[in-house]
Amino acid sequence: MKPVTDSRIDYKKLVHDGYNACAEAFAAAREGGPPALDLLLSRLSRGAEVLDLGCGCGVPVARALAAHHRVTGVDFSSEQIRRARENVPSASFIEADIASLHFEPSSLNAVVAFYVIFHLPRAEQIELLRSIWRWLKPGGYFLGTLSRWNEEPYTEDFFGVPMFWTNFGLEEYLQYLQQIGYQVLETSMLGHGYGTHQLAETHPLVFASKPNDDG
Repeated sequence: MKPVTDSRIDYKKLVHDGYNACAEAFAAAREGGPPALDLLLSRLSRGAEVLDLGCGCGVPVARALAAHHRVTGVDFSSEQIRRARENVPSASFIEADIASLHFEPSSLNAVVAFYVIFHLPRAEQIELLRSIWRWLKPGGYFLGTLSRWNEEPYTEDFFGVPMFWTNFGLEEYLQYLQQIGYQVLETSMLGHGYGTHQLAETHPLVFASKPNDDG
């Protein structure tokens, strides 16, 4: 791990270029559909509007969601989006920085964000969680991986390329979610989601909802 100290480096570009460069290795390492999706799928009506943030190559998350729902996937990497469009032709995909997205308020039934929020600067992470809350319909769901410990910005090798991360601790994330207005329904631990890459790594999985207007 290398602390982020060089103000001349564009760390968002580092993430963008890194996922383009490691796209083949990244796709090859992905495992089967996360069982954690069952938390969400069991609660959604068929044809729900679902946003997949940091969709990568579309496998396994967008593909699993698109079997019964209207899915929009978003990723910063042009190569990941190209692969996602091939892998999941029934879904829609947008190449964009997830911190700059705009959707209509109360327009989505669910938002998922697996292994992506920690690539944003920390101030943008909280603003994204606020945006997700606005986009969700009352009664809608957020399902995403967060982080266990508070870590200052750093870079580290990721499938042969440098990658940027930073995060709050889980208790801080839970406080932010509750302050924004989410109801936290369940927290659990999820593996890293990649074959043999970083075997000891785990991530908190948070399942939350936007309460109905009537409470």
